[in-house]
Amino acid sequence: MKIKLLNTSQANFNKRLSDHISFKQRSYESVEKTVDKILKKIAENGDSGLRQLIKRYDKTSYKKISDSVVTQKEISEAYLETSKKIVSNLRKAMRNIKTFSRHQKLESWSINVKGSKLGEKVTPINSVGIYVPGGKASYPSTVLMNAIPAKVAGVRNITMVCPPMLGKLNPLVLIAADLCGVNKIYKFGGAHAIGALALGTETIKSVDKIVGPGNIYVATAKKKVYGNVGIDSFAGPSEVLIIADQNANPELVAIDMFAQAEHDELAQAILMTSSKKLINAVRLKINSLIRNQSRKGIIEKSLSTRGLFIKVRNPEEIIGIANEIAPEHLEIFGYEGAKLETKIDNAGAIFIGKNSPEVFGDYCAGPNHVLPTGGSAKYASPLGVYDFLKRTSLMKISPSHSKELSSTASLLADCEGLTAHSQSAKLRE
Repeated sequence: MKIKLLNTSQANFNKRLSDHISFKQRSYESVEKTVDKILKKIAENGDSGLRQLIKRYDKTSYKKISDSVVTQKEISEAYLETSKKIVSNLRKAMRNIKTFSRHQKLESWSINVKGSKLGEKVTPINSVGIYVPGGKASYPSTVLMNAIPAKVAGVRNITMVCPPMLGKLNPLVLIAADLCGVNKIYKFGGAHAIGALALGTETIKSVDKIVGPGNIYVATAKKKVYGNVGIDSFAGPSEVLIIADQNANPELVAIDMFAQAEHDELAQAILMTSSKKLINAVRLKINSLIRNQSRKGIIEKSLSTRGLFIKVRNPEEIIGIANEIAPEHLEIFGYEGAKLETKIDNAGAIFIGKNSPEVFGDYCAGPNHVLPTGGSAKYASPLGVYDFLKRTSLMKISPSHSKELSSTASLLADCEGLTAHSQSAKLRE
């Protein structure tokens, strides 16, 4: 398998790197038109329009939308179908994520300034919709990572939507939702599910924020309803940057590159090192291990088109390049003396040492696996409890402080030509 190699000693290295890692999304004009029609149908026809869309896209017929709600009987049957060992491990993962999330909770605060009380009131968002991909796939981890921080934040109403397979949802997804305390689960997905959550229908009450991953139709729908409701992010293909020195185990590096590449053909796995010997060893391991991978075709396409080896001259170059890439996931094998984790600021999540693979973060270590992609780690953060909280400014100005603020506010208002503002301030002198 051929994987592109870049060397910092090459001419135009920065441009070559930028060209390779950039993900230019194709024009999805037809997708946008389809999503516009779907959203319009829900806005104009409510439940009846939604039932038609469910029949068309989910291949499922409901006499009324309330028939699509998961029943307690279905949840009970999911537990009976699932081994106790799997349920136990879901509980373990849930405990770890909840423990981590609790440390993120913000509290209301206030300060006293010249007799005035200034501060912020922190309150949870009232209602949240969670989108979970479904069909043939099973993503209980998506349920955990989106529902747990919302619950820790104090969100009162959590509604989940998920595409069914032959009218049913995956048992693991149902169990995860039940363990997390999701209030209501609907058996339909796609852009119409996003539309229903955002716009509401006679049966479905609109939510305040929508989170969770989905296909291009789901992502486009989320973009279009943003403003009516909040959304989490515009996620791109998943990515990992592995930084490793000459002592790194090439098999661990190769399998961690596979773990990223098997997500989909657009996923990106990059190895950066000062050791040419390691690059060669990892190449050999990739070629020997690939034949036993169940998602061999996806991995090969991902690594051959978007995979990358970066040969650097010294650890100092690593810091600048890593901060420019701003990867979703960053693994560091070795280079202990350089303390790279303290100097690389742009990464969604950092995994330090050979015993900290990205897969632990995906499922059960505790930190959230919903991370900024496509270089957005330069300004964005992982999903967390704070994404389900909102802050309200509070001011209670004392009489003496009011006189002081009055002159400043009225002067600045006059400078901006806002005379009523100025008069309002002067009346508080």
